[in-house]
Amino acid sequence: MSRTSCGLERTTGRAASFRNVGWRTPLTIAQARRKSCADPLYSRLVPNGPGATFIDKIVSQNNWPSSVSVVVPVFNAAETVSELLVRLDAVLRGIATRFEVILVNDGSTDNTTTAIEALVAQYPYVRGVDLMRNYGQHNALLCGVRLAECEVIVTIDDDLQNPPEEIPRLVAKLAEGYDVVYGTPNAQQHELWRVIASRITRMALQQVLGAETARHVSAFRAIRTSVRDGFIGYRSSFVSIDVLLTWGTSRFAAIPVAHAPRAAGVSHYTVRKLLIHSLNMVTGFSTTPLQVASLLGFSATAFGFCILLYVLGRYVMQGTSVPGFPFLASLISIFSGVQLFTIGVIGEYLARMHFRMLERPAYAVRRVVDGGKPA
Repeated sequence: MSRTSCGLERTTGRAASFRNVGWRTPLTIAQARRKSCADPLYSRLVPNGPGATFIDKIVSQNNWPSSVSVVVPVFNAAETVSELLVRLDAVLRGIATRFEVILVNDGSTDNTTTAIEALVAQYPYVRGVDLMRNYGQHNALLCGVRLAECEVIVTIDDDLQNPPEEIPRLVAKLAEGYDVVYGTPNAQQHELWRVIASRITRMALQQVLGAETARHVSAFRAIRTSVRDGFIGYRSSFVSIDVLLTWGTSRFAAIPVAHAPRAAGVSHYTVRKLLIHSLNMVTGFSTTPLQVASLLGFSATAFGFCILLYVLGRYVMQGTSVPGFPFLASLISIFSGVQLFTIGVIGEYLARMHFRMLERPAYAVRRVVDGGKPA
């Protein structure tokens, strides 16, 4: 077993052993694979049995990538990150000759940092990245995507709701000629408020990505590393990975995947965070709000012109003007509201320009832990 520029060379003919939090005895790679494949979900995905038959068949495709990087944004996931690595290890050893896992610690406040250090010492292909503070999931993803060294990048959450055993299906779809493949959940295991907020986020994405792509967006993705060349110079602190991917390619696809209940803890996304993320996407990557403001201004002007014609026509036909303070107050309120709304939209764009001129970074790395030692 030898370390390469992209992580770990796949071993053959010998068993590597490792320990993991929650396991009382060391597990060989074969044992880890059997435990992972014992999952009913994996048995459904791999109908030919747990292990080599299905994987060897799909890996034998001519356009199958030889190396895979897995990027995991981690936040307060000390309870799940170790199990995630066990399952990733079993999957990656079967689908790639070289692979790496990049754990980006996004300012966790629990024992996640210690857990990542232990995993880096345990798995030679794992790299831990410790950010200076909590920047957000997409900022952490951007950091990991930029550090990835393999041919294909897979992004996955740390909560085990996206089963790592689905990764071969994502990569297989990518091998058909696509540049980005989303794993869209068959049925999301979220609370009602989270589902509603996610739909609002997708509505915002439709303004930037188009309706078809936005409908299938998820945090579980397989990406060709060459796509990141399209946003290599991006420097803004407002980050949406899905929008940036459209800068590098138009070849998107999606496949249905399973979505498991959260293994531990609670979701760190709130309605407020999702709505702010939606607002950032629309105002940061689209001119739709400006177009809406222009349309409102034009509509208000047309409405005012119609009112003027009505007042003049009534004066000419009846010799009297339109009486009443409520009428005038209503008109003033309408036009004032449109003006304030338009000014607010323009202010949002000016604020974006201001922050870009400040060149505020999307993230700052405190340290990188590689091979058990700070790099």
